[in-house]
Amino acid sequence: MSLVGSQVARYQISPKCPNVSTVHAEACIDLAAAYGLTLDEWQANTVRIWFRMTPEGRWAASTWGLSVARQNGKNGALEAVELYLLVMMGYKILHTSHLLTSARKAFKRLMQFFGRKVGDPNAKYPELNAMVIEIRKTNGQEAIELSNGGLIEVGARTGGAGRGSSFDFLIVDEAQEYEEDEQEALEPTTSASPSGDPVTVYMGTPPKFVGERGEPFIRVRSAAVTGRSKRTAWVEHSPQGELDKMTELELQAFVRDRRNWAAGNPALGIRMTEETVEGELERWSAKSFARERLNMFPSPAETLELAFTEKALKAIALNAEDLDPDAPVAAFGIDMNPEKTKVSICAAVVGEESTHLELAANTRFSEEGISALVEWLWRRCKKRVPVVMDAFSPARDLLEAPLKKRGLLVRILDSNEFMQACAQLLHAVKREKSVTWFSEQEHFFVSMKSTVKEPVKNRPGSFKWNRSDLEVDLMPTMAATCALFGSVKFGRRRRSSNSDSSDGRKRSAAVY
Repeated sequence: MSLVGSQVARYQISPKCPNVSTVHAEACIDLAAAYGLTLDEWQANTVRIWFRMTPEGRWAASTWGLSVARQNGKNGALEAVELYLLVMMGYKILHTSHLLTSARKAFKRLMQFFGRKVGDPNAKYPELNAMVIEIRKTNGQEAIELSNGGLIEVGARTGGAGRGSSFDFLIVDEAQEYEEDEQEALEPTTSASPSGDPVTVYMGTPPKFVGERGEPFIRVRSAAVTGRSKRTAWVEHSPQGELDKMTELELQAFVRDRRNWAAGNPALGIRMTEETVEGELERWSAKSFARERLNMFPSPAETLELAFTEKALKAIALNAEDLDPDAPVAAFGIDMNPEKTKVSICAAVVGEESTHLELAANTRFSEEGISALVEWLWRRCKKRVPVVMDAFSPARDLLEAPLKKRGLLVRILDSNEFMQACAQLLHAVKREKSVTWFSEQEHFFVSMKSTVKEPVKNRPGSFKWNRSDLEVDLMPTMAATCALFGSVKFGRRRRSSNSDSSDGRKRSAAVY
């Protein structure tokens, strides 16, 4: 007996709202079938989760999401939705994809319903073609406009799709590639929605790397599955399990379990064969198979324990005038984001009773700036003040060699040392209150208060830092962790007040 994919999603989340109507959902499913698009059961269920309206006639959810592994047919569900929104509701839709080729494919599928031009004698559905008042085929900015006010523009996000226009629906396809700057540019297009009831739709698969690319998608998904969002309708086909908590042997067994294949691929046995999946399992690593074929996301960090409370952080905050300007910097900590486009530098300033942690920089960065950063650190450190990085920080790839070549004292924390450093910072803030920070540095405060403790597998009691939400910038916390540890283990201690401090290690010279 051949394996058949489960038609019931692992997550079918919709806002709790009394007396919701699914009339439009059933009408959408019927309309698609009338025009040759018969939805699979799981696709129809997606429409039913999304298309829920309040008694006041507004969408129950303002954010819709669908995540299913590739080649399962998510675009079929989307085509049914777009067809109904255009023909029956006259909405204005902006459909964006990461790739221009994907956008063109989506547009060609829509033209199968509406024809290739106004008054197309070869249109498959003349009554739909009769509604068309314009079909625009401008490269990368295709559009179909209907006589009832319905409009869909289709384009690649990199091509500036939808700029300067207003839409009721923003479709974010290939959402695993969606970036923050694209979100900032595109989502305001629905702020002045003609219907007054805008919706953003996210569709995609788990991003390969957790970084700027895919962060908005991960953020939406995490908020939905943890219950933090009350306005999201989320559908996800994936097997039960938490990859982050599996040993390598457990992961190997997990990806070989064919029940998990069925849970993550509703089209298995319909438009996808077991033989295809077997071949992928042979060729791919277990982690790649779990992500690409089983649609497995990392565990949401919201389930982890916050490391620092706002109360504890505010208790150790200082005003700028409270710090001795002659206090020496004992160490600098550095961290970068995975894309190596941002850098955080923290100075650990040793006082008589406490160590002050101050952001010296938290800014954009490019590889062209390596030399300038190395010289900036050299002027403040010479061969005396250590520069400290986590062994797995992206900063190490770019900075370790040039810093050492310049003669600076570079210290790289291995896994054990970094766990010690995390524990040290936690103890210093919560128990000893032996560190301080500037109350004016809001970015540092936000980073610290949003840091969570992620337990280290097979190391009871040990932990490392993670962030409570992917919107959070963890780099200032990471840099501060390295700086404090470096000041204790590698830094020179505070000298007497009459000693020479002309080597550039004063706080006033170290921070800008």
